Amino acid sequence: MEYEIVELEEKVVEGIVVKTTNENGKSMQDIANMWQAFFTQGVYEKIENKVNGKTIGLYTDYEKDYTKPYNFMVCTEVSKQSGNTENRVVKIIPKGKYAKFVIHGDIQNAVGKAWGEIWNMDLNRKYTCDFEEYQNNSSDMQNQEIHIYIAIED
Repeated sequence: MEYEIVELEEKVVEGIVVKTTNENGKSMQDIANMWQAFFTQGVYEKIENKVNGKTIGLYTDYEKDYTKPYNFMVCTEVSKQSGNTENRVVKIIPKGKYAKFVIHGDIQNAVGKAWGEIWNMDLNRKYTCDFEEYQNNSSDMQNQEIHIYIAIED
């Protein structure tokens, strides 16, 4: 699986978060529930100061690596925190070096397959913040462009 090394500036994101784990398929259910809540409960619409129309799936606060518990956040980048966060969380994606993967396809299957491959790659991961950025450049959920960023050591 091909990727490029990129330097990202700090991003401020706002959204909702859940603690989960990849054990016993728990993360699959938790992540699906978070995405559903983000859109069906109007969370996305309530976020002020959006930088763009992209949504982000953020993996952060790892207890060790992807085999241990971590936080998953459904969010969007903001220029500054909303005045009233109403049960939402604000988090900083730190600036730094990331491995950037560009994938195309179904938003669930293509992303799941990509993560399976990333977990088996020999990347010098930081386990600080990794994220999927959905480009939302098509209304066809079977044909999306998604960028996955993996924080790596300098």
